[in-house]
Amino acid sequence: MPILKLDGEDFFYSLDGPAGAPVLVLSNSLGTTMAMWNGQMEALRQRYRVLRYDTRGHGRSVVSAPPYTLPMLGQDVLNLLDALKIDKFHFCGISMGGLTGLWLAIHAGARLQKLVVADSAARIGTVVGWRARAQLVRESGMAEVATGAPGRWFTPAFIAHAPGLVQQYVASLRACSPAGYAGCCLALADADLRSEIAAIKAPTLLITGLHDPVTTTTDARFMRDGIAGAQYAELEASHLSNVEASADFNKLLLQFLA
Repeated sequence: MPILKLDGEDFFYSLDGPAGAPVLVLSNSLGTTMAMWNGQMEALRQRYRVLRYDTRGHGRSVVSAPPYTLPMLGQDVLNLLDALKIDKFHFCGISMGGLTGLWLAIHAGARLQKLVVADSAARIGTVVGWRARAQLVRESGMAEVATGAPGRWFTPAFIAHAPGLVQQYVASLRACSPAGYAGCCLALADADLRSEIAAIKAPTLLITGLHDPVTTTTDARFMRDGIAGAQYAELEASHLSNVEASADFNKLLLQFLA
């Protein structure tokens, strides 16, 4: 998997699937890497040219000085696409990645063909909450955030059923750069697209976990009501529905993109 240097900054990405196939960009959630999409790759790369990348501050991509902003995260995607000479694309993002997708639909709508926003919201959390979490990881590292992650990301039933997989995600979060994580927390603190989503013209699918305590079904329904023609689906899952309910997630994604 290669690294692209964009304006002097490293971005780790992979591009899989048939040359000439429609491009689908996958964007990870806060505290994860492009590996969170492993459960989708077998199904997707048969039909799509799948572009995954580690969001700024995560994995092997650049950890620049915080704070970051949502426009910065969205522009990172456009810069990556431009460097790879990709014009039109589909986009699917989870949580922070979903919010990035909303920004792209608003600000780069001429290039975006279809949008999938999963386990996300036009406004995630609160300014106070995100700033407090950014301060926590800067001062104390990732341990406390990582310890509480299973309960935010997965249902108790899934934690009991797949403890090894859950621990892989916890370990990945624990290894995340505190500066990079804090930078994205500050981006989320300031990101509020509630008044702008009505401008989205791309066909949109909203996927929500019925048991998600982070971005709730209420958040998803708000987006459904605000985006003309948006489709809406619920899964028996918590915040990382593509991991917990991967088969059903894949089915929804492939049906919508077809």
